[in-house]
Amino acid sequence: MYFIYILRCRDNTLYTGITNNIEKRMKAHSSGKGAKYVKTRLPFKMVYCEEALDKSSALKREIAIKKLCKKDKEDLVKKDSLI
Repeated sequence: MYFIYILRCRDNTLYTGITNNIEKRMKAHSSGKGAKYVKTRLPFKMVYCEEALDKSSALKREIAIKKLCKKDKEDLVKKDSLI
């Protein structure tokens, strides 16, 4: 099982990533050992998460989300509303 997630960073930007262990990945981001992008924009809040069956489908979904414009990403976040 994989997860596609979106984080809202301190500067209100959105970061999209994937992982097979969401708790471990969030701890890595929080401690500054995750993505460099997030590390320079701490703190963050996870605002979206969805499951994927395997790494391949997770990567494809991550790419699709990253191609969305900011408004469409915000709509996706509002639809899921983890906030």
